[in-house]
Amino acid sequence: MTAGGPVPGPDGRLRCPWGLSTEDYVAYHDEEWGRPVHGDDALFERLCLEAFQSGLSWITILRRREGFRAAFAGFRIAEVAGFGEADRERLLLDEGIIRNRAKIDATLANARLLADWAPGALDELIWSHAPDPGTRPAPRVFGDVPAVTDESTALSKALKKRGLRFIGPTTAYALMQACGLVDDHLEGCLARGGR
Repeated sequence: MTAGGPVPGPDGRLRCPWGLSTEDYVAYHDEEWGRPVHGDDALFERLCLEAFQSGLSWITILRRREGFRAAFAGFRIAEVAGFGEADRERLLLDEGIIRNRAKIDATLANARLLADWAPGALDELIWSHAPDPGTRPAPRVFGDVPAVTDESTALSKALKKRGLRFIGPTTAYALMQACGLVDDHLEGCLARGGR
């Protein structure tokens, strides 16, 4: 395909163009993005990372992911919920993460809120907004991929209604893409249908 469609990588296999821009992206594209993610802690991590990405490039977050995991106790909700003021100050000084006060505060507040939810409730809520497979044709070019959908707007509203912060419709859609609720690999991409 041309005009923004899949392009051959070094191995000759077709990939989404963004998936070839750096070595970090090749692995992320081929092995992770668009694959189903389940479990409250795993989804909390993705939710947090997508929020930290807001206004930045994803590669910035991807390259700091291990730093984020170390700083936020592996994104284990129960542990992050127990973070106090000393942890907050530590995070604001941690060069291994994005030191944005509002995003750090939202992460801590979201963890405290989620710690009171029943096990599996975050997973259930997020996945309840997955569109039915086959309701949207495979995107042929990058321009066919939306930034926001009715489902991501509904997910954002549902999360906000329950008190979660820093999760607008665009961030919610990025979460849906990354966690496999939707398959936005381009038609012809080697990872298409990897759900």
